[in-house]
Amino acid sequence: MVHFVGAGPGAPDLITRRGAALLQEADCIIYAGSLVNPALLGLAKPECAVYNSAEMTLEQVLDVMRRVEAAGGTTVRLHTGDPCLYGAIREQMDALDADGIPYDDTPGVSSFCGAAAALNAEYTLPTISQTVIITRMEGRTPVPEKEQLASLAAHGATMVIFLSIGLIDKVQQALLAGGAYTPATPAAVVYKASWPEQKVVRCTVGTLAGSTRANGITKTALIVVGDFLGTRYERSKLYDPTFTTEFRKGADQ
Repeated sequence: MVHFVGAGPGAPDLITRRGAALLQEADCIIYAGSLVNPALLGLAKPECAVYNSAEMTLEQVLDVMRRVEAAGGTTVRLHTGDPCLYGAIREQMDALDADGIPYDDTPGVSSFCGAAAALNAEYTLPTISQTVIITRMEGRTPVPEKEQLASLAAHGATMVIFLSIGLIDKVQQALLAGGAYTPATPAAVVYKASWPEQKVVRCTVGTLAGSTRANGITKTALIVVGDFLGTRYERSKLYDPTFTTEFRKGADQ
């Protein structure tokens, strides 16, 4: 059996109870060493085999899974955040399906949630934004033509940009090219959300690149953009005393 597990954004106590239990029971752990907090490996039993997938190819990862399965053991494939975002899990699952190896998926706290917590922010504020776009800047690997960053920026919605801090100048240019954001639109960079070394840089779209460089941030950071970072919004209708819901009747004012 192979268990895909989301490790959470970094802090060891942000892994789920199910994920922690699977780590404690695993005969083999294959973890994303470039991003997963190694402190989580302390949950492994002494005889557990541990592999760092940052140093491996897909074929090597699958070979380890097959060997462990043949020996009757269990493997935990430990991905950063939640595996469903930029986790490259589909290709692993398809290969396991072809081999007849059973697997399951345990979700984790994504770093985009960790970034919001670090900012004490709500991505979906009434009258400001009810849409969150999760994306990345095109770099060494392409994105679909319809998902170019400038095209997505035209919506003016809340945006969370992964895997792009090394392209910060191009990110800033693309955000402004979209037409909905202005140089004054609030933005932030969150480095290693929930880790002890977490750093939060608040800026604007117009100062995004300069602020990132000034703080020496070159990797392992999320870029968040939108007016949700500002001070203007309307209170929730759900908790408005004049608003009737299934559970209470609104009062006249």
